[in-house]
Order: sequence, then structure tokens, then C-alpha cells
Amino acid sequence: MRILVVEDDADIATLVKHALERDADLQVDVAGNGELALQAVRRSAPDLMILDLSLPVVDGLEVCRRIRTSLTSASLPIIILTARTGDMNHVSALDLGADDYITKPFSLHELAARVRAVLRRTKGQPAAPVVESPSARVDTGWPTSMRRAG
Repeated sequence: MRILVVEDDADIATLVKHALERDADLQVDVAGNGELALQAVRRSAPDLMILDLSLPVVDGLEVCRRIRTSLTSASLPIIILTARTGDMNHVSALDLGADDYITKPFSLHELAARVRAVLRRTKGQPAAPVVESPSARVDTGWPTSMRRAG
């Protein structure tokens, strides 16, 4: 699965890229502004986009709007990852067609879980199997690097 991270802060983009690539099935590409993101989607649509709203050249809300109005990319799953808080930002992004909204600062574990959830919903992947016994519960869908002990 291919993920496109659209983030102008190189440190955050690198952090997200490395965290998601720990999942063996994920390949992560990065675009540093909205125009580069739109070009990347036109060339070869990813399986999911993680999109910041505060972007240079073309802002994230406009990127989301353009993707949703294009016949070739209208169904592309989009997770907003932004520092913009407040109900109106959430409502605007979700009304434009975003599938989820996460505010910064954020948990890499939660981001990875939300990516998996959106991919399950949109790509028809089964939920991760859970093995339980009276003394233990193991979620085998978590990448080893993201499993919690204890």
C-alpha cells in the first residue's frame, strides 16, 4: 500500500514516514506543498493521503476540495493531520470529504491505527486478528515495533 504524506515541515514528514514504513506493507512518499501533492496524485494515486492544512502554494483544504471534485481521485482516502484546532476547521475539512482529522501534537501509534482503520474501511481489508486466552490478549495486527508490552 502506498501512502502520500503532504507536510511542509520536513521533520514531521520524516517522522511520519519512518513510523508508517515500519509496517511492512506501507510505502510512504512525501510532498512538501499542495501543488506537489496534486501532481503526485495525478501521476499515480496513492492508497491514502495524510494531509496538512497549512501548506505553501496550495493549502490543504483546497487540495482536499480538488481531489474530491476530480473523477480520477474522488475516492482517495484522506486523513487530515494539522495544528489547526477548533470546530470550524474540523467541520470544514470533514465537509470537504476528509475521512479523519487528527490534531498536532499527535501520537504516532494513534496515527498508524487510524491509517490501518481507514485502509480497512476503504480497501476492504479484514480487521487484525486478536488471539485471546484467560491470561493474555495479543493483537497480531500491530507491527512489532508498535506493540505495547504488558
